[in-house]
Amino acid sequence: MLNKINKILGISADATGHAEKLISAAGGFIGVLLVIWVSGHYLGIQGAAMLVASMGASAVLLFAVPGGALSQPWPVLGGHLVSALIGVACAQSISNPLIAAPLAVGLAIAAMYYLRCIHPPGGATALTAVMGGESLHAMGFQFVLTPVLLNAMVILIVAVLVNYAFPWRRYPAGLRPAAAKVQKTEVHNQLGHGDFKYALGEIGSYVDISEDDLSKIYRLAVKHAWQLSDLSEQISAGLYYSNGEQGEDLSVRKVQFLSGDEVTYQVVTGYGEGIVKTATLTDFSNWQQYEVILKDDAWRRIRQVAFEG
Repeated sequence: MLNKINKILGISADATGHAEKLISAAGGFIGVLLVIWVSGHYLGIQGAAMLVASMGASAVLLFAVPGGALSQPWPVLGGHLVSALIGVACAQSISNPLIAAPLAVGLAIAAMYYLRCIHPPGGATALTAVMGGESLHAMGFQFVLTPVLLNAMVILIVAVLVNYAFPWRRYPAGLRPAAAKVQKTEVHNQLGHGDFKYALGEIGSYVDISEDDLSKIYRLAVKHAWQLSDLSEQISAGLYYSNGEQGEDLSVRKVQFLSGDEVTYQVVTGYGEGIVKTATLTDFSNWQQYEVILKDDAWRRIRQVAFEG
């Protein structure tokens, strides 16, 4: 019954650690602090209050889910700008706010869809342009540039700077380091771009996940279910590796990120548990015997397989 209630309410499991939560909170604080300062300069505190609300919603996406499709630079910039343009146009052409406000939001949603810049806080920006009061209406289309564009740029810069210190969180998502391949093998019958594009198209509604993340989730799920992987001899960020020993001699390391020829990892089991260290890719590859995954409270070996075409 509890699981059914959670499913209906949309309560999902939370796998993020305390450090991730604190980083997100600190980034949100810095980003919104600067947004309030910028908005207050142009609109005054009262005029800035409604606009800051939409930027606060953007802060949640940028710092809590920096890798999400809705959090990337074009959705943030395009979503706020096109929504602001539509909101100002509706406010100037329709005198009745009961018509102008919902029309602005509806048109903003459609425009963001077609321009591929869906960003939920953009709806709040469109609404603010209509309902923001006389001081905001007096700005006309200047509102689009200052403070909307300026605020969006400010919060994007903060997101880049705050997340850059943590390679697994780097923003935009395209700046994150790719997996380092020790040995490249040709694997047949892998799921490719066309397969994921087809699957997402069949769902029919917008899914806030990138193709790379979807591929990673699929691979991890397969590994957990079958303890098999089609990625032979590859060291990848986010995965676990063992020295192949048993009992007290067992050591398991989680790769945090890769940068050039270096691997930064955390010891999760064995001597030095909890310590974060850096080693050369060669040394780490020589140390690890195979990839593992935690299943049924035990570390299980991931066996490498090659699928025949």
